[in-house]
Amino acid sequence: MSQPRNRWIVQVVLGLAVLAFIGVSILPIITAFNDSESVAQNTTSTPSSSSSSDQKSKLADQVRGYELVLQREPENQTALKGLLEARLQLLSQQGRGEVKPADIQAVIEPLEKLAKLNPQQTEYGVLLAQAKQQIGDKEGAAQTYRSILATKPGDLKALQGMVNLQLSEKRPEAAIGLLQDTLSASTQANTIQPGSVDVVAVQVLLGSVYAFQKNDTQAISVYDQAIQKDAKDFRPVLAKAMLLKEQGKVDEAKPLFASATALAPAEYKDEINKAAGLPTPSPAASPTSSPETTPSPATTSSP
Repeated sequence: MSQPRNRWIVQVVLGLAVLAFIGVSILPIITAFNDSESVAQNTTSTPSSSSSSDQKSKLADQVRGYELVLQREPENQTALKGLLEARLQLLSQQGRGEVKPADIQAVIEPLEKLAKLNPQQTEYGVLLAQAKQQIGDKEGAAQTYRSILATKPGDLKALQGMVNLQLSEKRPEAAIGLLQDTLSASTQANTIQPGSVDVVAVQVLLGSVYAFQKNDTQAISVYDQAIQKDAKDFRPVLAKAMLLKEQGKVDEAKPLFASATALAPAEYKDEINKAAGLPTPSPAASPTSSPETTPSPATTSSP
């Protein structure tokens, strides 16, 4: 498992703590919207307001400079990336109620070119789809996700984006169908290109959709299948623990949290402990038990 995949799925799983399947801040535009309110609060009626104004002025100058370059060289990727970054930073400087569709459209323009010029870098396409969804162009967002999944059916960010879009439109069965189809085709896809579909991650995402529907029995079943698929993968163990905790089955969740902590890479252990409601251990605390000495989560009873 690559670290970006780990981080992504950990955030999705931790989202179960508030039963909110609303997506994660995997890309700058979403971070900008999530952080804009706090940025606005921190820059009002304080000495930092002046520096914030200076920063906006510098960013606006950068935008104009990149636009001039692109008038001469429309496909200059350095200028396109610089323009995108500057406009995203300008978005992050605005308060939540200040962001207008025209501001997001200004981000969409360089994104469309970058996505077209870099079809293998799907982050541009995912960000483009998110921006389109933000301005209400849900069909445009869906088409963008479909174009990514047509060539990379296992792209986790595109899958999660499409699932979120379908859930926002109250189409959970479509989201489930998409993930089930991805799992059904995973063997062939991974035969053609090994590792192209992270089966456990897709199973965890599917279980999260069932949990969102309050179909806890089916969610637990999917998590157990993922645990059986790879007993050393902490992600489905964590997902199951989170769901049991939400059900109030704290005693059943505790050994799963312990197992997830033992199985997880070091950089995720603190997050898991926080999710479990446990204090974060200091570096001098007792060592975490190894996966070999941790009881298998697959034997934990399901509701």
